[in-house]
Amino acid sequence: MKFSKVKSSGKAEFAVYLYSKPEELSSLQLNKEEGAYLQKFRKDESFSVVRLNRYSAQWILVHLPKTDKAASTLREQQRIAGVRVFKELSKEKAKSTTIESLSSNLNVVAFSEGLTLASYTFHKYFSDKKARENSLKELKLVGVNQEVLNDLEAITEGVFTARDLVNEPVIHLTALQLAKEAQKAGQKYGFKVEVLNKKKIETLKMGGLLAVNKGSQDPPTFTIMEHQPSEPYNKKPIILVGKGVVYDTGGLSLKPTADSMDSMKSDMGGAAAVIGTMIAAARAKLPLHIIGLVPATDNRPGEKAYTPGDVIKMYDGSTVEVLNTDAEGRMLLADALAYAKKYKPELVIDVATLTGAAAVAIGKYGIVAMGNADDDYFMQMQKAGEESYERIARFPFWDEYSELLKSSIADVKNIGGREAGAITAGKFLERFTDYPYIHLDIAGPAFLKADHEYRPQGGTGVGVRLLYQFLKQRS
Repeated sequence: MKFSKVKSSGKAEFAVYLYSKPEELSSLQLNKEEGAYLQKFRKDESFSVVRLNRYSAQWILVHLPKTDKAASTLREQQRIAGVRVFKELSKEKAKSTTIESLSSNLNVVAFSEGLTLASYTFHKYFSDKKARENSLKELKLVGVNQEVLNDLEAITEGVFTARDLVNEPVIHLTALQLAKEAQKAGQKYGFKVEVLNKKKIETLKMGGLLAVNKGSQDPPTFTIMEHQPSEPYNKKPIILVGKGVVYDTGGLSLKPTADSMDSMKSDMGGAAAVIGTMIAAARAKLPLHIIGLVPATDNRPGEKAYTPGDVIKMYDGSTVEVLNTDAEGRMLLADALAYAKKYKPELVIDVATLTGAAAVAIGKYGIVAMGNADDDYFMQMQKAGEESYERIARFPFWDEYSELLKSSIADVKNIGGREAGAITAGKFLERFTDYPYIHLDIAGPAFLKADHEYRPQGGTGVGVRLLYQFLKQRS
């Protein structure tokens, strides 16, 4: 999607006007018939969309009533209104549209964001790709500054890339290919990328990543991305770690049913979010030193697959008793979190489709968050979540949960049982940190079976907008 700023709607073929009070439409100089037609469809103070056909243009009038709800809720209502208007524009095969707010309490940015995010399609594997493409290619925004356009472009490119990666089947997106996609992104957007191959991973003795990879015919990768401006605001880097399990069968602890496995190409949703965030941060030239780490492999029950009962020596030298090979994400994330220590970071945030427990707890409506970072970091993350409407639900992180991970034969076991499963997964990961740490479990919203407003069926790219907003606040 191309974004540009204009002074007025002018003679646009398709023009969208946002308003909250009827009197704000006076500047449009509607004739009597148009006013009556508008009133017919707007009988109360509820949300409405009305199309007016003019001689040389089509106007879409969007009524968003003034509300006493929180600003974040109002912004989300505007995003959802953008989805409705996108559908109207799609019916007309509109190639571009101008968006203008006639109201002082409405902003075209959230509306445009929702409209743009709704325009995403993944049509790579259709024979007739053109029939699946959306016609809308350009949004012209009235009364915005260049920073707003930069944000919209950065977010769109980051989210759409993340969605593409999640939607890509493992037959085409192995761990090797995921690393190549990160390299392509680095070349395009200007951040450094280094990929560690299997030999280097073996040299580093990343036992968790290598254990999960033992059942695979494809080698693992460990991708290091770095966005480092010449004069960053932060003296120590902020590190993002993304779970890169490109497909998860559960390993020898095989998932119980086929329908619990058919969406498991999405188990690298955390890696996709980190790559998407690196794209957005570099595209917007955020003045922060940011490092992204992505350990990647598939998890299969191959003939040499690691087994329940194995004891694995990790990158940091500690030992893990494996009681469930389907708790694999934490094994490779643990090595990445331990590796992050070398950078002496200000903060480390991991993003992962880690537990079914998180998805069961809050569903597709938010992200489970926990960690040992100061409350200030969590408050900033919560604010970023409200701004982007990728909201976080902070879970307790009490020391007592670590008791559930005690092993009789190793330093720790990789599962803690059914109780507090999302939290014990986070407590397992915390063992491999010595810095302020936030864990984000995106298992609920990362992959959807049906469209949900501007989040499409399939990969949603969740996490990109949250992390971008958080990082922008930090800068």
